[in-house]
Amino acid sequence: MLCSILSDYFKIPNFLLLIAFGIILNKITFQGEKIVLFPNEFLAGVSILALIMIVFEGTTKFKLRDVDQLSTQVLKVVMGFIVFNAIFLGAGTFFLFEFNSQNIFYSISLALIFAFVNCGTDPSAVIVALKNSKSKISKILKIESVFNTPFMALLPFIVIDLMINLGSGGLWDQIAMQFVPFIQQFVTGIGAGVLVGLVFFKFMRKKYSDELSSLGVLTAAILTYTLAKNLNGNGVLAVSTLGLYFGNFSIARKDKKEKIQKFSSALATALQILVFVFIGLITKIPLTLDFFVRSFLLFILYLVIRYIVLELVFRKQFRFKEKLFMTFNVAKGIAVATIAFAFTTLYTDPTSIFYQLEGVSLLLNLTLVFMFYSIILATVVAKLKDFFLKKSKE
Repeated sequence: MLCSILSDYFKIPNFLLLIAFGIILNKITFQGEKIVLFPNEFLAGVSILALIMIVFEGTTKFKLRDVDQLSTQVLKVVMGFIVFNAIFLGAGTFFLFEFNSQNIFYSISLALIFAFVNCGTDPSAVIVALKNSKSKISKILKIESVFNTPFMALLPFIVIDLMINLGSGGLWDQIAMQFVPFIQQFVTGIGAGVLVGLVFFKFMRKKYSDELSSLGVLTAAILTYTLAKNLNGNGVLAVSTLGLYFGNFSIARKDKKEKIQKFSSALATALQILVFVFIGLITKIPLTLDFFVRSFLLFILYLVIRYIVLELVFRKQFRFKEKLFMTFNVAKGIAVATIAFAFTTLYTDPTSIFYQLEGVSLLLNLTLVFMFYSIILATVVAKLKDFFLKKSKE
């Protein structure tokens, strides 16, 4: 809470202070033992709950008319970023970092996982700075963060499934076998969100309770995620669908709806604080010049890829500074944190193919350092938003 208060005072994202606080806690020892230590399963559980609430709380603020107006262009950005990342960032990661020297397929797979993890954006720092702005750029950044999160949360685990199932058949056979489950993830996810939304919110419209309705929304969000996952659907997409349903349809009176949204927002904030402190606790980034030089070069390549995609999609729509503004807003958030926890859990699970696999710890460290780079860059850009978004005299 103190870190969040300080971040508001200095007008910087609380991510940085929370992660730094977690790193400090991780260094505190007594008689050679760490004082603050949590099981990996607990960390993963909290991060998933945080992801559910933050995705739900974020999507309730979007209006479908805004998504309809910009959806085609934003979808082009999302898909272009995924394809270019897979090709160029994946290749750059493969050549700069040798993930697995014993098996080239594992090394390529880990490079692809890293590329897909970084397809997502969470420009919350800039959204806070532009909360009163109705500019097209602000809407694009908001909608993009919703559109790309399901892909970012889904694609890395499809690659992991390919790694696990490779031994039962050829590579192309496995890729073909994963196509139907890939489509099923989207169809089932959307269906679960709509189904739970119809049942819960129809009942809530008739039977509203000041004490129980907010808890009902929390229950609906968790149930939606669990139902989608158990039906082999995408839980993030299911919760996003539920949030859009809640935000765009009449659930209760306006004042009652705002009260529910305040509760979900407060809970999401509390869970987000925990998750970013936990990131600091698990951080073991190698403090070597070679690692930081290579990772920074890779981050520069990442920004170049994003600018090229934005230039291709918005060729004649924005000025150079405005495109740079969108390029630099690639701050990673709770979704990346959740995936990082999942990697940690897989790496320490003896039944997983990831158990002590060469290169997985490097993948985790690289993911976390990219998070640091992106948050720092987004913080600086948010401070200079007037420079990037200042309207020309013309």
